[in-house]
Amino acid sequence: MKTRIISSIIALPILLVPLIFGGNILTLILFLVSILGLYEFYRAYKVNSLIYKSIGYIAAVSYYCILIIDKSEYLQEFFGIFFLILLIIYVFMYPRYNLKDIMIIFIGFFYVVYLLSYIMLVRNNELYGAWLVWLIFIVAFGSDTVAYFVGITFGKHKLAVKLSPKKSIEGSIGGIVGAIILSVIYGCILLKIGKLSDTIILISFAVIGGVGSILGQIGDLAASGMKRQTSIKDFGTIMPGHGGILDRLDSIIFTAPFVYYIMKFFII
Repeated sequence: MKTRIISSIIALPILLVPLIFGGNILTLILFLVSILGLYEFYRAYKVNSLIYKSIGYIAAVSYYCILIIDKSEYLQEFFGIFFLILLIIYVFMYPRYNLKDIMIIFIGFFYVVYLLSYIMLVRNNELYGAWLVWLIFIVAFGSDTVAYFVGITFGKHKLAVKLSPKKSIEGSIGGIVGAIILSVIYGCILLKIGKLSDTIILISFAVIGGVGSILGQIGDLAASGMKRQTSIKDFGTIMPGHGGILDRLDSIIFTAPFVYYIMKFFII
């Protein structure tokens, strides 16, 4: 526990600074985090092909370039070309590589790079992005923390024994309730300081807290499933006490897109 706390304190400025300033600083940090996440993902699934890994990294660079120059209308073409290149290499390198390698590279891109980029998409919104981006972390980390303490105190019924034996139904419910409360409190603060203008938005905050917590927990369990499937304890060791980038951001990966779409369709 002590190691986890120290790691969190050290990592806090790395999280706070880019989220506060946004722009190129946030883009750079998210890009670096995505590259590290891809590295962990490829290592977990034992992707040894330098060609395939290079394509994955190049795709990550290309994707962020598209976002930076604001040409998102070309993303469909980008995804199509990305997949076609993987298939072309598969054909010319057959039978050295198989379809499993292609799917790992393709899914890894979406799981790590694409889903994490929603943090930037939320933050870049001119009206509310600077304030709503914090909801992603309040929901994900708040849910994790409350679920942990409720689970060790009251947990008796297992949630998903095969995926994560230590998680309990009581802890899961506690995490959902905790995330709702924290999200509504944050919404009330924003209303009071004049950053939001409609109390109805608090309903959206409550929904974000509850559903976001559920999605975050699913993200955590999904990562647990990947680690069990690949027979590893953690994706990495970059954060002592926490594991790797993907170990710490597994819930964020699922929560960020949800916050973005709630913001886009119900708040703005």
